[in-house]
Amino acid sequence: MRDLGVGFRYLLKGQRWVARHGKQYGFGLLPGLVTLVLYAAALIALAVWGTDFVGWATPFADDWSSPWPGLFRGLLTVLLFALGLLLSVITFTAVTLLIGQPFYESLSERVDRDVSPDGTAPESGLPLWRELWISGRDSLRIVVRALLWAVLLFALGFVPLAGQTVVPVIGFMVTGFFLTEELTAVALQRRGVELRARLALLRGRKSLVWGFGTPLGLAFLVPFVAVFLMPGAVAGATLMARDLLGEETRDDNGAKEPLAPSQPPPAIRGEEY
Repeated sequence: MRDLGVGFRYLLKGQRWVARHGKQYGFGLLPGLVTLVLYAAALIALAVWGTDFVGWATPFADDWSSPWPGLFRGLLTVLLFALGLLLSVITFTAVTLLIGQPFYESLSERVDRDVSPDGTAPESGLPLWRELWISGRDSLRIVVRALLWAVLLFALGFVPLAGQTVVPVIGFMVTGFFLTEELTAVALQRRGVELRARLALLRGRKSLVWGFGTPLGLAFLVPFVAVFLMPGAVAGATLMARDLLGEETRDDNGAKEPLAPSQPPPAIRGEEY
């Protein structure tokens, strides 16, 4: 349970860091704004044509007596939009990070240099095209996993009582996990930590991950909030990545912060790096 609070503090520390570095924050807003416009257009289209799509997909309900066709299709329309909203939250970070790869790499490196005791930041040594390829490939793998979870949770949403209580809670925890993976990937990829090792690190500290990612996922449901929180989320995820790998970090006063007692050993670097 202690890690829940630690994860949330990393989220707050990241926001405080970008608040003190206005130029980095300004550059970090640009990818989120572009992604927001794309996602807003998709959700508006879903809201406008979602009813027509549900009607086309459920011809078997045409012969039902009134008012059941309207109620059934109305429920499906609401669930369809909810699924679209959930997918938007899950995939927003992946798409934003892919669009803003150079921006967030620079931001993450700046955070590393700022908090590292020796003032240095790990570098991948890879050309930009290679970093983009690895980031895009890994993001696609994570999105596929997230989509499978989203479909499962969408189906479980029809279960009476549990679908309206337990399933949403699980949904936000799953969303928080995948958000954290995408955000910590910026710093961990520079250290040569491959996807499988990153997932192992995060699964070993689930409470830390949920403390960081679940509040962020909830905040991302509020329109425009995701755009303004993304730079700070990348900064906070970089700080958390240092914790996960057991790297020493200076606090705001220049003192070294102690590592968490549950600190796992550093991950093994992938051969592809």
